[in-house]
Amino acid sequence: MSRAELASSYAALILADDGIEITADKLQTLIKAANIDDIEPIWTSLFAKALEGKDVKDLLTNVGSGGGAAAAGPAAGGAAAAADAAPAEEEKEEEKEESDEDMGFGLFD
Repeated sequence: MSRAELASSYAALILADDGIEITADKLQTLIKAANIDDIEPIWTSLFAKALEGKDVKDLLTNVGSGGGAAAAGPAAGGAAAAADAAPAEEEKEEEKEESDEDMGFGLFD
C-alpha cells in the first residue's frame, strides 16, 4: 500500500469514527494536519467517491461475514436454516476429497 493510500485510509477512518461525512476536502485537511504534504488530491477524491454513501463502521464490522448470507440469516426460519446447513456440510466434504494431499504428492515433495 502506498503512502497516499495509507494516509487517505487513516483519514477516512478518523472521519468515520467521529461520525463526519467523508469528503475529499475533509480527507485532504486531515492529511495536511498530519504534516503529510506529498499526497496528490486525486487520492482523496478516489477515497471519498468510493466511500460515498457507505457506513465505514458497518463495513469494518462485517468484513468476514460473507455478504448476502449475513442479511438472510436472521430472516430465515429455524427449519430453513437447518435444511441449508446439511448441503453446505456435504459440499465441504467433497472439497476435501479433491485436495492435493490425497493424490500422494505435495508442493515440496
